[in-house]
Amino acid sequence: MHQYLSVALFALTTTVTPGPNILMVLYSGLNHGIRRSLPHYLGICIGLPIMITVVGLFLGPLFTHYPVVHYVLKGASLLYLICLAFKIAFSHPHKLKDHAPIGFMQAAMFQWVNPKVWMMALGAVATFTHVGGDIHYQILMIGLIFLFVTFPSVGVWLVGSASLKRFLTSTFHLRVFNICMGLLLLVSIAPMAYGFWHELVHLLPINFPDQ
Repeated sequence: MHQYLSVALFALTTTVTPGPNILMVLYSGLNHGIRRSLPHYLGICIGLPIMITVVGLFLGPLFTHYPVVHYVLKGASLLYLICLAFKIAFSHPHKLKDHAPIGFMQAAMFQWVNPKVWMMALGAVATFTHVGGDIHYQILMIGLIFLFVTFPSVGVWLVGSASLKRFLTSTFHLRVFNICMGLLLLVSIAPMAYGFWHELVHLLPINFPDQ
């Protein structure tokens, strides 16, 4: 029981703190409204625990034996998020209203290119599983706990977007908000990008010239 409380606390702190998912759902709620953003919200809440469970059951051992696969996926994910950050920053509020918001499947699949979720998945499986027990049962329980925790932790940000919308009443304010969201998305992935570069430097024979 104590272990599951630790998992719940880990899930809460990692899902409620700002990252790509939170910034995207806040951006969607402000630009499209809560009702139109519900599929996006549900895609995160259901797709995230499924992704964590699949990673723990199948991909974790694959990354252990073939770490290059992990590096390729992480690099592709970071590149995608950088492009997404620029798209958000330069999006026009009025044009966004004419486009459909992110749907359920898009949000669920987004978890697979979200570096923060990858770190959450690998960290949760490595920290909260032990060899002495049924590893499959432990991973399924971790996924189930994330399922219950993600709904309120992401939902509070979606609801909060409605309150924020009351203050952003002009096109100028919305454009400034979108620019800030794009910049924050870049900031949120900066530590992961730095870690990825640091790993590549040690993995590949890169020689930097002496100063």
